[in-house]
Amino acid sequence: MRPRYLRPSLSLPDIYLYRPPIDFRKQANSLAALVELELGHNPFSGALYAFTNRHQNRIKCLMWEDNGFVLYYKALAEEKFRWPRAGKT
Repeated sequence: MRPRYLRPSLSLPDIYLYRPPIDFRKQANSLAALVELELGHNPFSGALYAFTNRHQNRIKCLMWEDNGFVLYYKALAEEKFRWPRAGKT
């Protein structure tokens, strides 16, 4: 059995930023559907997908680990995440 981490391992295969803001009421299954339908990726690949809200003061990260989704959430009290705008490379 692989070791388990409370946060993602440093050896993640891929990390993707979903640039448009999302509705933060979405949970793991809805985010996985977004990954599959809008990005065309397999949400079960083990990659980490990061999402932010409109105010860019919260972040959710979705990752498949062995037998289920892991959903990480962080809310900043006063600062904002620096997030690339949609359409820019």
